[in-house]
Parts: sequence; C-alpha cells; structure tokens
Amino acid sequence: MDGEPYRGELVAYCYRMVGSVHEAEDLVQETLLRAWKARDRYDPTRASVRTWLYRIATNVCLSALDGRARRPLPSGLGAPGDDPGAPLTPAFDVPWLQPFPDARFDVEVRADLRLALVAAMQTLSARQRAVLVLREVLGFSAAEVAVQLGTTVPAVNSALQRARAALADAGEAEEVAEPDDPRVRAVIGRYARAFEAADVPALVRLLTDDAVLEMPPVPLWYRGRRDYGLFMRRVFDMRGTEWGVRALTANGQPALAAYAPEPGGGLQLHTLQVFTVAGGLVARNVVFADPAVLDAFDLPRRISPDEFGRGR
Repeated sequence: MDGEPYRGELVAYCYRMVGSVHEAEDLVQETLLRAWKARDRYDPTRASVRTWLYRIATNVCLSALDGRARRPLPSGLGAPGDDPGAPLTPAFDVPWLQPFPDARFDVEVRADLRLALVAAMQTLSARQRAVLVLREVLGFSAAEVAVQLGTTVPAVNSALQRARAALADAGEAEEVAEPDDPRVRAVIGRYARAFEAADVPALVRLLTDDAVLEMPPVPLWYRGRRDYGLFMRRVFDMRGTEWGVRALTANGQPALAAYAPEPGGGLQLHTLQVFTVAGGLVARNVVFADPAVLDAFDLPRRISPDEFGRGR
C-alpha cells in the first residue's frame, strides 16, 4: 500500500478543510503515517486505497478542526473601510485563510480551490465541509461518504443540502474564470504593466465598479474603484515606483508576486496578489504579505530588475 501518489490531492482536500497549506501538509503527513501503521488492516475488497486514505484524512481533519475558529478573509469579518489612509496594523491573532501554491502540487481540479469559495466553506461546520468536498468536488458517492464519516446516507444528503444552501446565500455560485483563458491573461498582463509603472489611473480602469481589495493579515479591506485607487496611490507613495512582478497561479486563479524597489537597488519580494477576474475586469485582489505565506510559494526574496521581463 503506497499513499505517496495521492499526496497532492490529499493536501488539496485538507487545505479545503482547514484553509492553511502548511497545516494541510502536516495533516496529510499524519494521514499517511496512520495509513502505514494500519496497513495490515487494510482490506482491498472493501475499499480502494484512495477511498481508504480519504477516510483517514477526513478523520484527521475533523479532529484538527474540533473547537477551532474558522479561517476568514478580511471581507468576512466586517464592513469595508472608508479611509484609504488608515493605519495598516496587522492582526496576527486571527488565523487568516492562506493561498494555495498551485505549482507545488499535482491537483487536477483547481476551480473549487478558489479563495472566495474556500473562505465561504469556512463558515460551514466541519462535517458539512467534508460532505461538500467529498461529494461535490471529489465525486465520492453518498454511501462512500457515509462510511468515511461513520454516518448514514440520509444524513450525508441532508448535510450536503444544508451546505449548498449556505454557499448559495454567501453568493459563491459565480462563474469561474480560468487563469489560462487568453482574455484573463490579457487583463492580468495589463494590470501587471500598470502596476510596474505605478500607473494608478490605468489600474483603476481595469477594475469592476465594486472591486474588492483586501490584505491579510491587515484586517482592513476596501470596496470600489475610488478607494482601491487611493490605496494604491498610497502604496506607491510609500514604497516608490519601478516595481517588478512575476506571474503565477494560486488557488487556480491568476496571481502576481510583487517585488518592491529597494533603496540600494534591486527588488525585494513584497506581496502575493491573487485575482478574481469577471467580465474582463478585476473584481477582487487578495494581497498576502505574511512571510510564512510567501515561503510556501518558493519565491526568491530578492531579484535584479534584469532577471525578468516587465509584466511577465
């Protein structure tokens, strides 16, 4: 029995459950350890290796989530800010939702990893979350999920119905724009070039009217082109112009690693920005600045402007 071929998809599953890729990796390691210790009890006539591993992973995640606070984004904690000049005070006591580094894991389905959906799923109970992911994302039957959770098929169906209703109320049924869509790449390319040039009017033209900007671990967040633009002007005034970016993906969404200019020359990793594109415009930008989050993406901390082309 070898669980290694399933490590990537198990990390994605545990991430959807707990909202932290670091914790998800630890939970998968615990899952594989438990599976190895129980290998003599595995019966291939009753379940496939994959199904058996997901049963163990589900129990590991449910134990880890017992009594745990959810992982939110700033927009899930209160109203948007109305002062783009407000102090940027991090709230490190909040267990913020973290992004998922696509390049590190072999995961076939990424649409259901998108940040807004994972954040909404955090409002569900842990068991509802498990039922939703196992049934809707991973395609297990109601009977298989009932075995994995030690419950009945009617209970699974009821939990799935409640989870669907809760996510519908949270407005998470919007169409997903794929990051490799040429139209999405074009929008992000224009955004990257405007960002590198510190061209705030150009950035604002690429936003929807009610675009959201949020920046965990800072609990502040803003809605609308005006405040988004004013905040970006503040960033460039504080950190200077001539930034650099590298394109990547996170949570199956387009993303940019932003490098700020250093006084002595060169560029230093500043933030990871994860975008939602809708209708050819940027509808949301979640900006992560926590060094622990950036570490998960294996990005160089410092680079020379000559190391890459602008906007790529």
